[in-house]
Amino acid sequence: MPYVAALVQYVCLNLPLTGAEDVVDRFSKADRDRTLPEKKTKELDCYVGFANLPNQVYRKALKKGFDFTLMVVGESGLGKSTLINSMFLADVYSAEHPGPSQRVKKTVQVETSCTLLKENGVNLTLTVVDTPGFGDAVDNSNCWQPIIDYIESRYEEYLNAESRVNRKSQPLDTRVHCCLYFIAPSGHGLKPLDVEFMQRLHDKVNIIPIIAKADTMTPEECAHFKKQILNEVAQHKIKIYEFPDTEDDDEGKANGKKLKDRVPMAVVGSNTIVEIDGKKIRGRKYPWGVAEVENLEHCDFIALRNMLIRTHLQDLKDVTNNVHYENYRCRKLAGLGQDGKQPRNSNNVSQSVINNTFMTVWNPLAQMEEEKREHDAKMKKMESEMEQVFEMKVKEKKQKLKDSEADLQKRHEQMRKSLEAQIKELDEKRKALEAEKSTWEQANGISIEELRRRSLERE
Repeated sequence: MPYVAALVQYVCLNLPLTGAEDVVDRFSKADRDRTLPEKKTKELDCYVGFANLPNQVYRKALKKGFDFTLMVVGESGLGKSTLINSMFLADVYSAEHPGPSQRVKKTVQVETSCTLLKENGVNLTLTVVDTPGFGDAVDNSNCWQPIIDYIESRYEEYLNAESRVNRKSQPLDTRVHCCLYFIAPSGHGLKPLDVEFMQRLHDKVNIIPIIAKADTMTPEECAHFKKQILNEVAQHKIKIYEFPDTEDDDEGKANGKKLKDRVPMAVVGSNTIVEIDGKKIRGRKYPWGVAEVENLEHCDFIALRNMLIRTHLQDLKDVTNNVHYENYRCRKLAGLGQDGKQPRNSNNVSQSVINNTFMTVWNPLAQMEEEKREHDAKMKKMESEMEQVFEMKVKEKKQKLKDSEADLQKRHEQMRKSLEAQIKELDEKRKALEAEKSTWEQANGISIEELRRRSLERE
């Protein structure tokens, strides 16, 4: 068969895939139609029993239980612990395990707390990942790096569990399924730290932006703040989690659109029960009234809880597994670096042709050669940079020597002029002394030498 010969040439002889596009086209049209039979729908006349398969899956899942990992990120004092307790109606954060803002630590660390929740016979293992100290320092450079390291370490742990020879049928899933990022209700858009954090993590985890303490803003300010956040998210090309439609009918789609229009969610958290007109509600009491947590007219808490837990929890896990984890797994197995650059294909074969072939072709020699070329290019670049640094230092040293030489020359010239001036002054004084001596000798009629001789004779 022609496509077999072409692939043998590519794998064994390291030759280009000649006519590979035609091979793929012929395989995809003729051979695929022949190998994949057409599905036919047939209604059975009597009950067989495989309609009970969903019940089997339900009982198995109910027995096993469910797990969900939720990460909360934001500055201290934005109500992260209160919102988590309000969302799950449980003391996930309590006096024994206080929230991030109640701890003394001021460096960014990643800490987890695991809680088993039970509701109507369904067990949910909730793991909350918090980051105490995030955004609280004077210099917040790279404060997101511990969070990235934690997320990728969970992916690495899951990948290692899958790659073992003796592995479990379903490894323990500790991957982060959702990240609630709390935005301070400033009303002035996103901070540079918010933009940088979401840009760093939007391709690694499902990010849901949250406007914290929404009761500090009026409805008009909150609506304007939401539009401003969405505009900045689109401007910086940040990919936040998009809630898919859960219903096929028009009413379900309309309700889903109303909920999605509330993104980013403006929430209010409270663990206090307030009684109003004999009715107990969860809210925050102010002198002007009560901000009800579970009231869509006051905040988006109910919309967030419904979308996050009741309707889209499984979708969050699916997106994490099928998108973010698969991207990490592909980068890891393909040997990509931290920059995520795609390796170039050897033998001048287009990537689309290789991706569309019916079997995965991998040439280890070509990959080693490619890695060698990249290493040589990196070493040449480092050598060139070192030469530039050396030349720059040599130029600086030469300039210092020239400046020192010029300074010495200047000082030498000043000293020479000073000595010449002193010599000239002494010469003038000597001439003046000789003139005065000659005048004295003429006035007295005797020379200095004769006067000295007579003085010696008298002694």
